[in-house]
Amino acid sequence: MIEIRKSDSRGVADFGWLKSKHTFSFGSWYDPRFMGVSVLRVINEDRIAVGSGFDTHGHQNMEIISYVKTGALAHKDSMGNVETIPAGDVQRMSAGTGVLHSEFNAADGETHFFQIWILPKANDIAPSYEQRSISQMHTANHLTLLVSPDGRNNSLSINQDVSLYRVTLGEALTEIPSDGSRCQFFQVVEGSCTMNDRELWAGDMMYLEDESRLTVSGIEGELLYFDLPRYSAA
Repeated sequence: MIEIRKSDSRGVADFGWLKSKHTFSFGSWYDPRFMGVSVLRVINEDRIAVGSGFDTHGHQNMEIISYVKTGALAHKDSMGNVETIPAGDVQRMSAGTGVLHSEFNAADGETHFFQIWILPKANDIAPSYEQRSISQMHTANHLTLLVSPDGRNNSLSINQDVSLYRVTLGEALTEIPSDGSRCQFFQVVEGSCTMNDRELWAGDMMYLEDESRLTVSGIEGELLYFDLPRYSAA
């Protein structure tokens, strides 16, 4: 089973200082068809204006991942972390029993980043924080492992049976391992690609179940690829 959603099906929010596109229902944008897949609950593509950001707010029992594409985020939380997240860095925060944090644009121009929420495998764990540059992570066959359950290959560890990869594309065909026992979700970050003979463009999404063969090719493209357990989070 293959399901494709186009970029213009995403929810849109424009607060002036924040422009956001929601892959799944979020905030004031609600669509019962798009409540998440498996344990993946939120993918927001956010653009924050200079001098703006999210004031201190709380989260509980959620795995939160931020991937900064351009600009930088200034992060501060109740665990005592005061960090700048530059372009090319990935941050993972396990909210667990509860955490407060703020995020502000720390760049001279717009900050563009992806915010991802994943439901945890175990609730009420102690909150924790990790941050790492993609350049420090392991890349093989155009796949860079960003997040995994066990932190393998210098990835960030997550409290869930999920692996998140960054896929960079060239002219050559890339084979993505799949035995059909799990489900996969792809979001095109930039550029375009052909996946299992379907053409996708920036912002487009593809969800797959029971597919034993995954092939992707493209030019100057980038994807986020989620390897997910086979059950519904809705």
